[in-house]
Amino acid sequence: MKILLPVDGSKSALNAAKYVAKLTKQLSSKCTVTLISVHDDIGLGHVKQFVANSVIDDYLREVSEKELKGAQKVLDTAGVKHSMVIKRGNIANEIIALANKEKFDLIVMGSKGRSGIVDAMMGSVAQRVGNTAKQAVLLIK
Repeated sequence: MKILLPVDGSKSALNAAKYVAKLTKQLSSKCTVTLISVHDDIGLGHVKQFVANSVIDDYLREVSEKELKGAQKVLDTAGVKHSMVIKRGNIANEIIALANKEKFDLIVMGSKGRSGIVDAMMGSVAQRVGNTAKQAVLLIK
């Protein structure tokens, strides 16, 4: 079973990582887990005119690596082998695109992420992934 685990540094995402660690232990089949961190840079439009693209790339990569650490630690402690992917773009679209391209069986993600008021207006990433993905989506509180 191929499991995609979107991570954003939130408590809910860490709970999802803990769930995946338990799930992989309980399944008798071999599981592969891929962590993904995606940052939407649309809010950085005004900064782009003053800062080089490479600086923005480095900043977003550092933020992603920081957000991934908690989930990495959980999976490492449980002995679950995993890979990581860092993307930039529309968060829900990037998660779904990777899930389809790499033919994941399951997407496990936190039900509440790092964003707040934007979700109230636009709908949450978890909701968009759940409504759009071809794969089963498991939301963890």
